[in-house]
Amino acid sequence: MAEPVSQNAPEDDPDRSEEDKPRLSRSEERGGSRRRRAKPAKKRSFWKELPILLVIALVLTILIQTFLAKVFMIPSGSMEATLHGCPGCTGDRILVDRVTYDFTEPSPGDVIVFKGPPAWTNNEVPPQESSNIIVRGLRGLGSLVGFAPPDERDFVKRVIAVGGQTVQCCDTQGRVVVDGKALDEPYVHWEDAANQTEHTFEPVKVPAGTVWVMGDNRNNSDDSRFQGGGGVNGAVPVDNIIGKARIIVLPPSRWGGISDHNPQESAQPVALGAPAWQSGFPLGAGIAAAWPALFLGRKLKSGLRRAAGRHR
Repeated sequence: MAEPVSQNAPEDDPDRSEEDKPRLSRSEERGGSRRRRAKPAKKRSFWKELPILLVIALVLTILIQTFLAKVFMIPSGSMEATLHGCPGCTGDRILVDRVTYDFTEPSPGDVIVFKGPPAWTNNEVPPQESSNIIVRGLRGLGSLVGFAPPDERDFVKRVIAVGGQTVQCCDTQGRVVVDGKALDEPYVHWEDAANQTEHTFEPVKVPAGTVWVMGDNRNNSDDSRFQGGGGVNGAVPVDNIIGKARIIVLPPSRWGGISDHNPQESAQPVALGAPAWQSGFPLGAGIAAAWPALFLGRKLKSGLRRAAGRHR
């Protein structure tokens, strides 16, 4: 009687000798030895990966702030109370959109950051640069992420008028006027509530390709009214605009969007006050005409009396 055949493969029989087991090819033997020698990859420690992560983060920060958005620190109080930057206090850090004006033109009401044109910076005293390379490096890094003022002369103001428009101040109610319409400016801040008087200036036609900018802190802002001696020299080339201020990112208590209320949207037509000599013209004409009228009136009265005497 035939014995049953075992279902186990021959190579699985533990009783078989080494000679009876099938030999493996050289490639199979090499593969097996590699599997026996292979060890799991050892992970880098956190402290070794940290410098790499920091470098990657820094590169990404530079790319984002160069092409997409950048954080700026407000260094002065010229945009109070929209943006805080008073001396001695913690200035707002704002996120500036660098993409918007690649596709659209700046509009009235936009709060913009721009590089000061020559008319704005020629008389400025350049900031003192430290001779310490470490201090300069830290300052540059701080400027990059918005924790220190930038080295270049950058400004933040609000667009009031654009190229081709005529801006002047003021109407009889002390409002800025653009193209004959008084602006609606709810963002204007007065440090002295008892003295809400605008600085007057003659009509200026804003050159094409530029914008006329003013600070919200209207009586404490060196803007287009004064820079370069005022007039067309105070206008800012559109090419100098870095971007549009969008959000206050620091401090946390100031988080929020930045108003871009268009002051021209609800502007009202006004009759502008004439210069003093023109305003006095009607009075002068009236006085000049009064003497002939009085003389003629007396002559007429005298003639009527004589006529009445003859009739008697």
